[in-house]
Parts: sequence; C-alpha cells; structure tokens
Amino acid sequence: MSAGLKAPRFEWSFLLPKYWPVWLGAGVLYILTWLPLPVIRMLGEGVGFLFTKFAKKRVSIARRNIELVYPHLSKLERDTLVKKNVSRAGMALFETAIGWWWPQWRIRRIGEVEGFEHAEKVLKSGKGVFGLALHNMNLELACRVLGYTHPGVGFYRKHNNPLMDYFQYHGRNQSNKYMIDKRSSKVLIQALEDGELCLYLPDQDYGRAQSIFVPFGEVKETATTTATLMFLKRAQCVPMLMTTQHSQKGCKIKIYPPIENLAELPDKEALTLLNEHILAAVNEQPESYLWMHKRFKTRPSKDMPSLYSTKK
Repeated sequence: MSAGLKAPRFEWSFLLPKYWPVWLGAGVLYILTWLPLPVIRMLGEGVGFLFTKFAKKRVSIARRNIELVYPHLSKLERDTLVKKNVSRAGMALFETAIGWWWPQWRIRRIGEVEGFEHAEKVLKSGKGVFGLALHNMNLELACRVLGYTHPGVGFYRKHNNPLMDYFQYHGRNQSNKYMIDKRSSKVLIQALEDGELCLYLPDQDYGRAQSIFVPFGEVKETATTTATLMFLKRAQCVPMLMTTQHSQKGCKIKIYPPIENLAELPDKEALTLLNEHILAAVNEQPESYLWMHKRFKTRPSKDMPSLYSTKK
C-alpha cells in the first residue's frame, strides 16, 4: 500500500466558512441516501430533469455524441436515449454518495459482479488484471461493489477542493487497496507486475499528442490514447473490459473475457479492436454511458472544424 498515494487527512481548516457549502451539500446528500433505493431513484430522475433546465450545454453535448455515434437512429430514438441518459446522470449524483457513504451491508445488497471468473483465472496465474473500465454513470458505486469481490488498485485524480478530495479519496478506497496518482505510470506498471487487479479508463479524449485516430462507432477518426498499449507492453498483465451497468437490484459490474493478443497487434489495429469492444459493451446499455463528455473534441488536424460547432 505504500506504493500508492498518501491518503488525505482531516484538517481543522475544513471547518472554516469557505468549506461550509461543501459540508451542507454533503450533509444533504448523506441524509437523502438513507432513503429507500426506489425513492432515491425518483430523486435522481428529478435531478435529471433539472439538468435539462440548468445544464443545457452538457445535455447538448450528449445529444451530439449520440447523433455522431448512432446516425442510423431516428430522431425519436435519439431523443429517447438522451432523455434516459440525462436521468442516469441525475441518479449518478446519488450513486456517488451511495458509493462513498453507504455501509458495507447495504452496498452488498444492491451490488453484483458478473464474469469475475475471467479475472480470477488470471490472478491465480500470478499475472495482473488490466481492467479497462468505461466511463459509465455509476462508476463510483461500481468501484466500491467490485472491491468487496476483489480489492483493486485504481488511478486517481485529486480534487481541486481539499475537503472534496478528502471525501472522494476515502469514499473510493473503502473496499479497495490503494490509489495511484494518474501521472504515476511506473507505479501502475509495478502493481500489474505484482499481480494486482488494476482499473484504467481508456475511453476519454487525452489530446492529439498521445493518441491515434481510429474509429469509434460512426466517428471514423476518434482520438484514442496509446497509453493503454504502453501499459500492456510493459507489464505482465491481461487486458479485459469491465463495465458498470444499472440493474433492477441496483448496480452490476460485468467483466468480459480477456481481449486476446491485443499487445501483439500493430497500434492502430489494436486500438481499433479495443474501440470495437468498448462500443459493443456501451451498446448493451447506452443510456448509462457518459455521453456528456466531449469524446470527439480533438481532431486529427487543428485546422479541421469541431464536431461540436454550432455553425451550420
């Protein structure tokens, strides 16, 4: 555990007035998450409705992403998917609080893991599991659920607000081993070499310098990070996709079979294959994916027009 980030400590300065809004928001969320789950879901739908009124830019980004990836859908189908996605986003606020603060017995009641046998086989062989997780809405809750099946190691980006960082770190780490600073690639490689289950998110736009442009759905040139392949080539590990889905029970983590020979393929071919696997997993429950992020912001050339441009 010493290899990971040092856990943030409680500071008396957190009681100063500048942190009172955070305490108020956290307190309200904490109280609300003790309500029955069906009631919390209703509240999540309400927050989602507020997003349509007060977070119109984010909703517009989600709509554009869905339009780009699924151009074959009718307008009615896209509108329905956007509506469901915004509702999931509202619920994600409460799922984050649930993941951070619910007691273990209550988390176990709503969480389930499907396909852990794939990871277990690799772990028993002494290799690390390179868990390629997706940016799904209930990821915070899912990390807590997965930790009770097998404690893992994850990349971590510190929150800009120290009190929020305190809540976030200790909330995420309740059922897992330790966190690694997102810039500490060597530490993640060592964790994989040590046979740990490690989580990494390969499905965001990290910029032109560290990406290759390969298809994602109908977007033929999507900036896809090459760091995924770097970890695979430098560590004794096996890559497998992991998704976090909503279920009637609450939250389901689905672990897929290993993606064979990914590290041996040429980079462009490997990342094309990876994106195909990612999209197939997203398609199982597209309303749960983080469409509100500008996934296609970076273009192959600076001179190319933005896919999010409002100009016609």
